[in-house]
Amino acid sequence: MSDVFKLSIVVPCYNEEEVLHETTKELTAILQGLVTGDKISKDSKIVFVDDGSKDKTWSLISEFSKEYPSVSGVKLSRNFGHQGALLAGVTTASKDSDAVITIDADLQDDVNAIPKMVDEYLNGAEVVYGVRNNRDTDTAFKRSTAEMFYRFMGFLGVNLVPDSADYRLMSQRACQVLLSYRERNLFLRGIVPLVGFKSAKVYYARKERFAGESKYPLKKMIKFAMDGITSFSIVPIKMIMGLGFFIVLISIVLLIYSLIQKINGNVVNGWSSLMISIWALGGVQLISISVIGEYVGKIFSEVKQRPRFTIERDIYTEKTQEENKR
Repeated sequence: MSDVFKLSIVVPCYNEEEVLHETTKELTAILQGLVTGDKISKDSKIVFVDDGSKDKTWSLISEFSKEYPSVSGVKLSRNFGHQGALLAGVTTASKDSDAVITIDADLQDDVNAIPKMVDEYLNGAEVVYGVRNNRDTDTAFKRSTAEMFYRFMGFLGVNLVPDSADYRLMSQRACQVLLSYRERNLFLRGIVPLVGFKSAKVYYARKERFAGESKYPLKKMIKFAMDGITSFSIVPIKMIMGLGFFIVLISIVLLIYSLIQKINGNVVNGWSSLMISIWALGGVQLISISVIGEYVGKIFSEVKQRPRFTIERDIYTEKTQEENKR
């Protein structure tokens, strides 16, 4: 593996005008340090992906791309979501980059871990995970629910890297394998470990958000978790079957109990137990139908084979073509 290679840093952005100046400043400084240290080539790039922002995010990206040779951008035609924006950036950058790093724009992930990722890549790792060494910046609720989620995913047999998000380095070969997975319901944290190849971990302390508001409120976090569960395991459906057998078993026991009570003349007329049974079974049925419906809905969206993203403007490719002409 060559000591000097082209690196692209993909940064998904949705209404990030408040942080883009600082993000650009810090990432360009990191790139320049790696270029000066003869670890990456001078044509390495930062690729901001505008995921249908409604503020000045794209105008700032366009401005920075003219001001900084290392900055480029990709504008999506509408909002495709965080995972879709990541995939669009990886698709664009991996065409001519030896390695791609993905990182969020809010600067919570420590950019100083990037040189360590590069070192691991130069040592032969093709996938390098950025892993948080603590969750001190999270609320107690978020910290406990995250731990429960990773445990539950492990119980379902899904191979995740605990405390790692979408901050990672991937070689060009790993990126191409990732892109061969054609799911529309994207959960990259679960897909990337399936890629295989030699991997490594780099630990860092997660910071507070530099500015702006989180783009992942509780509602989106729940949806994201549900996507991860239903995209990678059919265990919930099997659990429903087990629940059904359990309820049938209980009903048989209650039937035998009722017959014994009738024979002994201890029958008590009442509606409480009947109402409780009806409501309990009705709730179980509705939950079961909802879980199955989630899987059917995913099948529905997958078979339509709609594009996972649509690029409206690609400054990265434009800049690359100009550089190749020189």
